Amino acid sequence: MADERKALIAAACHFYQRGWMVGTAGNLSARSANGGFWITASGRHKGELDELDFIRLDLDGMVLEAPDVAARPSAETSIHQAIYRCFPEAGAIYHVHSVEANVVSHWAADGRLRLPALEMLKGLGRWEAEPAVDLPVFENLPHVPDIARRIEAQLQEAPPAVPALLIHLHGATVWGPSPRAALHHTELLEYIFRFMVTARMAGLGGTQ
Repeated sequence: MADERKALIAAACHFYQRGWMVGTAGNLSARSANGGFWITASGRHKGELDELDFIRLDLDGMVLEAPDVAARPSAETSIHQAIYRCFPEAGAIYHVHSVEANVVSHWAADGRLRLPALEMLKGLGRWEAEPAVDLPVFENLPHVPDIARRIEAQLQEAPPAVPALLIHLHGATVWGPSPRAALHHTELLEYIFRFMVTARMAGLGGTQ
């Protein structure tokens, strides 16, 4: 089994245990040393993945390797393709469906969600004191390729302040230079979302 798939399987188990990938929800991908990228096949339970639950594609969507002819790549493959095209340095992309991510997506204004200036932002590449970080938030359109086109157009014009984005009521998509880095970025962003929800419930000011 390729190293990339091992890392994706471990990440999926990690996210499933935290309730961020319930059932078949969510998807993961990583660039392959053999070319293209591995992505989870459609309809696979994220707590039970093995090497036969992945398909290797090129950036144009051509299947390079699949476990069988019936396997289909994730319905959100086009979003992964868009991010890989925008960021050649991206080595892995994770899309998770946490409760907190969907809650905070309601607090976006004009397609942006202001994140609190927590220390966790350093792990996402923002080292300045109390940075003003806006996370892009996209409309959850019925046709996923339409979302992907909007994502690609916006990220090419204005790269986000951190390697992540939200789709309204459809979870977070996070990337990094390696599967391990993408996992760390996902954990940090989800911590920030959890803080935002908890702070608002506690009535704290300045938390959106």
